[in-house]
Amino acid sequence: MARGIRRRRWAAALGVAALAVGGGGVLAGSASASAAAASAAVDFPTHCIPPAIAGIPPIDGTTTAQITVDNAAPKVGDTVTVTYTVVKPAASNPVDLALPADIMTPSGKVALAGAQTGSVTVAGPKKNDPVPAKGAFPAFSMTGTFKVTAPGAITLSPGDYNIHTSYIMELDTPCTVTNAPAPVSETVTATDGGGQTNDRALTLSSASGKAGDPVTVTGAKFTPNTAVTVIGWNGTGVTADTATATSSATGGFTAQLTVNDPATTGIVAYEGTGADPTKSAGPAAYTVTGGGGETPGSLTQKLNSSVKAGTLSMSQAGDTVAMSAVDFGQGGASTGDLQTVTVKDFRGGPAGWSLTGKVTDFTGPGGAKIGADALGWTPACATKTGSPSTCAAGSAGTVGSAGATLASTPNGALTGGEFTAGAKVSLNVPAFTAPGAYSGVLTLTLS
Repeated sequence: MARGIRRRRWAAALGVAALAVGGGGVLAGSASASAAAASAAVDFPTHCIPPAIAGIPPIDGTTTAQITVDNAAPKVGDTVTVTYTVVKPAASNPVDLALPADIMTPSGKVALAGAQTGSVTVAGPKKNDPVPAKGAFPAFSMTGTFKVTAPGAITLSPGDYNIHTSYIMELDTPCTVTNAPAPVSETVTATDGGGQTNDRALTLSSASGKAGDPVTVTGAKFTPNTAVTVIGWNGTGVTADTATATSSATGGFTAQLTVNDPATTGIVAYEGTGADPTKSAGPAAYTVTGGGGETPGSLTQKLNSSVKAGTLSMSQAGDTVAMSAVDFGQGGASTGDLQTVTVKDFRGGPAGWSLTGKVTDFTGPGGAKIGADALGWTPACATKTGSPSTCAAGSAGTVGSAGATLASTPNGALTGGEFTAGAKVSLNVPAFTAPGAYSGVLTLTLS
C-alpha cells in the first residue's frame, strides 16, 4: 500500500516532466514554439574514437547539432526539458558491414553557462534508420531535464556524445568536443519565481547502460547529513532499482545505483523516508541499452574480460631458393619452389591483407644479366582451420620489377587467421646466356 501511494505521489508531482522526457514534445505551446524559433544549429569540431575492433584511427570531423527546450522563459524552480539533436554526426559506420534499423542508442551532455552552470545528461531511444557499410550515421535526438536554480540568461551548448550500437556485439563510438565549449545553440531566460526554491540537483556518470550496469549518481544542495534515497523512474512511477546514501555536511552525496529494470527511463533522488517531491531532484534521463531479465530479489555479478588485438606479421622457412640449371646453347626454364611464407593476422579488425612480390634483374659473371621480367610464378596458399578469413592465391604470370600478388584475404566484418603461401617459380633463360651462376632478389611485402 505504501509503495502504491508513493508511486501516485511521484506521478502527480513529476508526471509532466517525465512525459516531456519520454515524448520529446508533449508540452507543446507558445513557449515551445518560441524556443524552437530562438535555437540555432551550430557546427563544432569533434574527435571521435571508433571501436578498437574496427582497426581504424580516430576521426576528427565536424558535428552539426541543435539544442531546443520546452520552455525558454521558465521561473526559478521550474524543470526545463532539453532536446539535443545531432543533425550531422562527425562519425560514420566504421566497418564494411551494413547496420540494421533500431540498434543505435545515443547519449550525451549539454553544457550550461551564464546564470547557471553545469551540464545536463541526455539520452535517446534505440531507434535509427539502417546504416550502409561505411555510411554516415543518421541524425538522432536525446532528451534530459534540468531544474532552474538562478534567474538570468542561461546558455545551452552541445557537449560530448556517444553512439552505442547493439548488433553482433556491444560497441561504443564516443565523440568529444575538440575545443569546448561548443557554440551556444539555445538561451533560456529565467525569472525569479519567488517563495522557497528547491535547488537540489542530480547528475549521472552515464546516460545509458545495459541492465545490470551500475551508474554513479551525484547530488548537490540536499539537506546536510540527511538520508537520501536514489531510485529508478519509468515515466509514471518508480521502479525496483534503488540505492541509499547520506548527504555530507555540505549537502552533496554520491551513490552507486545498479539499474536492472529495462523500463527505467530516468533516475530521481529524495530526502528522508518519504517521497516528498519538494525535497527531491530529477528525473535525470537514463536509457537501458540491453540485457535484463533479473528479478527484484536476485543478485548479479558483472564479469569483465577482454580480447587483446594483436598484429599482422609474416615469417619464411628460409631465404634462399635453389633453382634447376639449364644448358648453354639450349636455355629454357630454371625452376624451383619459393620458401614457404607464414602470415599471421591477429588484429581482429575488418581489414584484410595482401602479400606481393617483385624481383630484381638476375646478375651473373662479367655483368651478364637476365631481366626481371623473365621470372614467372604460379602462387598457392592455404588457410589454417578455424581462421575467420580465407586466403586466395594470386594469378600465375610474370613477377618482374613491377611486382605481382602472391596471396591475399578480403576485408570483412571480422577478419584474421593463420595462412601459408608459396609458389612454383620459373626463370626463362635465353639459349646462349653466358655460363655461370645468376642471382636475383625477390622482395615480399605484406600490407
